[in-house]
Amino acid sequence: MSGELVKHVGGCHCGAVRFEVMAPGVVEVYDCNCSVCVKKQNRHFIVPNSRFKILQGEDNLTCYTFNTHVAKHTFCKTCGVQSFYSPRSNPDGKGIAIHCIDPGTVTGVSIVNVDGENWEEWMAKNKDFKKKSKE
Repeated sequence: MSGELVKHVGGCHCGAVRFEVMAPGVVEVYDCNCSVCVKKQNRHFIVPNSRFKILQGEDNLTCYTFNTHVAKHTFCKTCGVQSFYSPRSNPDGKGIAIHCIDPGTVTGVSIVNVDGENWEEWMAKNKDFKKKSKE
């Protein structure tokens, strides 16, 4: 991601969980083929935790983990939508679901395919990916 930061606001389907995130208007979205991202259609962009704020509904979130239990897949207890999560690749950041951002602030999207089926090998070839939560 690069460019001037914009305040994006978004949330889950029922509106119980709302958040804001500072990110460029044109975002780099990751399309991962790992088992959970495919099932959830989890296309997301990554920001540092310092640029993310829950506005409401933190008490309405629940969490799913598996495998290494590093990634924290948070979702709304009411509607089941995951609007953000803490990714294994960047546990000190948030992966923001692009489809959960309210209309009007995202001016463009570039898609990067992530080979989550071969996560260890892909991460070894893309060492800078772990820095996405530090930009």
